Amino acid sequence: MRRGRIIIFVVLIIIIGLVVGVVALQAFLNSSTKPPEPQFVDVYIVMQKILQGGDITVEALGTMSIPADKLMNVMIPTTDSQFLQNKVALFDLEPGVPLTRSMITDKSTGVSIPPPQWATKIPSGMTAIGIPTTRLSVAGYGINDGAHVNVNACFLFVDVDPSFQSALPNSTTVLTGTGFIPDTLPVVSLGATAPSDGVTNPQGRLELDPSLQQPFYLVPSETQRPRVVCQTIFQDVVVMKLGNFLLPQATGQSPDPTAEQPVVPAESQPKPDIVTLIVSPQDSIVLSYLVYTNAQIMLALRNSSDTARQATEAATLQFLLSQYNIPIPAKLPYALEPRIDALVAPSLPNDIVTVPPQ
Repeated sequence: MRRGRIIIFVVLIIIIGLVVGVVALQAFLNSSTKPPEPQFVDVYIVMQKILQGGDITVEALGTMSIPADKLMNVMIPTTDSQFLQNKVALFDLEPGVPLTRSMITDKSTGVSIPPPQWATKIPSGMTAIGIPTTRLSVAGYGINDGAHVNVNACFLFVDVDPSFQSALPNSTTVLTGTGFIPDTLPVVSLGATAPSDGVTNPQGRLELDPSLQQPFYLVPSETQRPRVVCQTIFQDVVVMKLGNFLLPQATGQSPDPTAEQPVVPAESQPKPDIVTLIVSPQDSIVLSYLVYTNAQIMLALRNSSDTARQATEAATLQFLLSQYNIPIPAKLPYALEPRIDALVAPSLPNDIVTVPPQ
């Protein structure tokens, strides 16, 4: 027993000695090997402010050393100085910024003009177009930026001559010198002379008097009355802007929409006379046609969460009479006095009467 214990102690002493020797050898080896020195690369940085479109010159640049393992592909090392030839800044570069390949472009390519920040609000495939407006056509300015509206339009229609493309009735005059003229060559000579007063007469029609059984010629008592029709053209259109957009600053850059704007009293603000709508390209052409054909456009405000479309019927005089059961007044043997030729709104005691300047 005693001999076995001695052997166990000897083995433990040997193991402990080996562990201590290994640890000491590792410490010796670690202390004798020096860590490798890090490698650095020089890259270009901006030292002077370079305006958009300005030339990238060596005088405006400096260098900065960074570890080689931190070098990114977008950075420009000083060993690649040829890359900077004939290059310009895509946008304003501030001092102290590392120069990257995305900040510059070839001079021959030119600098792209940044789009206005309003354009980012237009959905893909849509366009924004402005149309003239009044306080009445935008619901007393209740329609504003971001509103959803229906676009109504009213037109005037008249009958025209298909060849002349002029409003009917045509004017008539007197023809003289028709047929063969005696003692001349057999040609037909047509001549037209106006009445003695120099005024042409409108074209009428021949009718037979039922009492006298005599024909007589009717002419219009006035020019043709246009016929009015109104209809909804577009539904659920988004209003991009009521009034004018902010003009660019003197630097040529778009104004910052997040910057605090000075508060202007409502009574001193100019009344908007234009509204910009977001519509499809085809609808923008229709709006252009409506504007230049003098159609009267009105916007009807709707709930922004309501995206439903409803079929509407065009409003005409016949539609009003039939849809709302409006009778045509009978011709009675008596009438109101005084004579009423126009509907005039009554004046109220609190109305402000404005006197035109003399």
